[in-house]
Amino acid sequence: MSRYIIRRLLQAIPVLLGATLLIYAIVFALPGDPIAALTGEKRMDPNIVAILREHYHLNDPFLVQYWYYLTGLLGGDFGTDFAGTRVTELMAGKFQVTINLAMTALVMEAVIGVGLGLYAALRHGRAQDSLVLASTLVLISIPTLVTGFVLQLLLGVKLRQAGVDLFPVAGVAEGWRSYLLPGFVLAGMSIAYLTRLTRTSLAEILRADYIRTAVAKGLPRSRVVGRHALRNALIPLVTYLGADLGTLMGGAVITETIFNLPGIGQQLFSSIYLREQSVVVGIVTVLVLVYILANLIVDLLYAVLDPRIRYE
Repeated sequence: MSRYIIRRLLQAIPVLLGATLLIYAIVFALPGDPIAALTGEKRMDPNIVAILREHYHLNDPFLVQYWYYLTGLLGGDFGTDFAGTRVTELMAGKFQVTINLAMTALVMEAVIGVGLGLYAALRHGRAQDSLVLASTLVLISIPTLVTGFVLQLLLGVKLRQAGVDLFPVAGVAEGWRSYLLPGFVLAGMSIAYLTRLTRTSLAEILRADYIRTAVAKGLPRSRVVGRHALRNALIPLVTYLGADLGTLMGGAVITETIFNLPGIGQQLFSSIYLREQSVVVGIVTVLVLVYILANLIVDLLYAVLDPRIRYE
């Protein structure tokens, strides 16, 4: 297994290089002058502008700029923004907020999605199954922007006016409660997809011959479903959850904006607007690393879920 892990980590190197090159090229191609964006409508001294452009290599061709950034990145330096703040300092506190939000959404997604999928699969073809499918279709159809504002109004404002203060509407001042409502909004579409995936996968397994054999032997239904059916259905579910962790972190921009969470999504949005290549590429690099590690953990979990899987 150690050889497999080393091989996977080595495969991550070209992925990281390709991701940084692509993002750096996209930010480089954005119109506008990043130095001019520092002062807004105010006019900056031309000498200061020349010094800043020389300091940040903005007068050099794209490949030269990327080379300077890459050499620093290989040395563990993510660079600085145009205000002189190190990228690692910018990401430190904000990354924790996004991690908390993404993990809250992932837990909700796993518990609600698998639970509803299991409920629908065990009642396949009945009214309850149709109700679950209709509910997931509604979640998929409504954009995150709409869901966020509606739930913020109903649960965060109207419920508080009724005397129930469970869901803060903005910020992180309330600790873990601050992530409940935005976590559900962020996970809403993923909950719907995971519910449908669980239902389909489990319903197919429940029709398998070895499940019929287990039932014919007189095994309790809970053991048949929990130990035999659900365990085999978990492999595609774990795959989806592992891949979705990176998606949740990268897609938190809208949710963090709605609920005013000072996370990495807001920082990414403002850095793209200001054309701060080092900040954008640094954030994306960290997100790619999280995505790679999550998928590696998922691959290792396969052997736990299915002992027949071996890593050569």
